[in-house]
Amino acid sequence: MDKHDNKDADGTIAAPSPEASTWLSKLGPGLITGAADDDPSGIATYSQAGAQFGFNLLWTLLLTYPLMAAIQVISANIGRVTGRGLATNLQRYAPRQVVWAIVGLLLVANIINIAADVAAMGEAMSLVAPGRAHWYAVGFGMLSVLLQVFVPYQRYVNLLKWLTLVLLAYVATVFVVHVPWHDVLKSTVWPHIAWNKDYLTTIVAVFGTTISPYLFFWQASQEVEELRADDAAQPLRKAPEQAVRQLKRIRFDTWVGMGVSNAVAFFIMLTTAATLHTQGVRDLQSAAQAASALKPVAGEFAFILFALGIVGTGLLAIPVLAGSAAYAMAGTFHWKSSLGAEFSAARKFYAIIIVATLAGVGINFMPLDPIKALYWSAVLNGVIAVPVMAIMMLVAMSKRIMGDLTIVPRLSVLGWLCTGVMAAATIAMFASFLPG
Repeated sequence: MDKHDNKDADGTIAAPSPEASTWLSKLGPGLITGAADDDPSGIATYSQAGAQFGFNLLWTLLLTYPLMAAIQVISANIGRVTGRGLATNLQRYAPRQVVWAIVGLLLVANIINIAADVAAMGEAMSLVAPGRAHWYAVGFGMLSVLLQVFVPYQRYVNLLKWLTLVLLAYVATVFVVHVPWHDVLKSTVWPHIAWNKDYLTTIVAVFGTTISPYLFFWQASQEVEELRADDAAQPLRKAPEQAVRQLKRIRFDTWVGMGVSNAVAFFIMLTTAATLHTQGVRDLQSAAQAASALKPVAGEFAFILFALGIVGTGLLAIPVLAGSAAYAMAGTFHWKSSLGAEFSAARKFYAIIIVATLAGVGINFMPLDPIKALYWSAVLNGVIAVPVMAIMMLVAMSKRIMGDLTIVPRLSVLGWLCTGVMAAATIAMFASFLPG
């Protein structure tokens, strides 16, 4: 029996009624994906941006919102229309060796990202409770593995959905510190842009953190999981009568989810700008360091909120990082892949989740600088993002793959614009490596 089976007393599978759905029930893959983007590594990036440049990078999050939402809607559409994950669809358009290389780099980047996240969670937990950071990191990694392998799919997804509430900690933090809202508004809509290496590199880091390849694979696969969890649902190419309702749900879910993601990133940057930047604290290396730095400046309550938020967002992000790698590998090599399947029915899929998570935990016990590791993870994500997005766009516009449900022109424009912006950001990143 699959883990996602949900039977009534008479043995029939209970499926939610479309008519009975509420706006909350329409939130799922998009909300979880958006919230997972604000992982501890992302928190560190946004904190550094706020501490180093004050309010002058808040505008980036207004720009990334529509681009991020568009590309995530496209990835979700591909999953729902075809009933297949992103890696499987990429292979239908691109040479197999190209997809293998992309998925291999994604796996490495995600493991490094998991390492950075569990390290930040361990450090944050050790700030508010007695104990060693390394062992907290081990505990969080093991907890994540056990939840993904043993908790039934629908229950686990609901757990992740409610876990997104931890992001409110970063909204609350803003209201316990002094914020000059007039300056915030001015800098957001009319920022002072500095044409120097540090400023441009941080812009690239914000874009790379916000628009990440692992999110594409995760959301497309979650749409496929939703199909499997509902006997009344079919891939939209086979059941076009379901298209209007499902594509509308995807748009609502994704725009809300990415809105939450960007709003929280905005508040993190705003908090550190209003406190650390104004007090002359300009160099942060981790999310836990940002929490520590807040304590003498913003007080005990802000410090605890920020630190516990790191732990909560990590618990949300690690399953997405490990899961997206597993979905990508399984789709590439045609393994059974479902968080709703029993372990014995999808051993290779679950093995990737376990290995990726535990490898990330293990990196923290190696003589490896986690900051440099995260830096190279960002480089790998930059290498992966542009070709993945370009192939995604071609897939989403292909009648051979999508039938009559190819993406609409407005979404196509935003998707290609997002691809172009990420290409420019990646070129700028590599240009920053050049001497002089």
